[in-house]
Amino acid sequence: MSTEILTAVLDGWKSAVDAHDPGRVATYFTEDAIFQGLHPYSVGREGVAEYYDSQPPGMTADYTIVETRRPAEDVVFGYASVVFGFTDRPAITVHLGVLLRRTGDGWLIGHYQVSRL
Repeated sequence: MSTEILTAVLDGWKSAVDAHDPGRVATYFTEDAIFQGLHPYSVGREGVAEYYDSQPPGMTADYTIVETRRPAEDVVFGYASVVFGFTDRPAITVHLGVLLRRTGDGWLIGHYQVSRL
């Protein structure tokens, strides 16, 4: 069940990233989400939207779920490999850790951290 929850959230996130729609990307995050992309971190949806607005048009995200855990009824942890593709430079592969929380708005990302190993 946790894999299905994570897939649903990441599919929506991917669709918004691929469409270069920063406002829609931010809707997949909680109001107080801790967000760490490859640039300095931010807290909240505004920071998420600003981060994705700064990304080049044509950037795409393809992910593969590596592991999931459900430590509590309203919490899912996920670990994924993500390939960000670009139109003008080589793709970047990153590792993504996310913590999803079930809220009144459904499952949302409360913590997002990318790393390059």
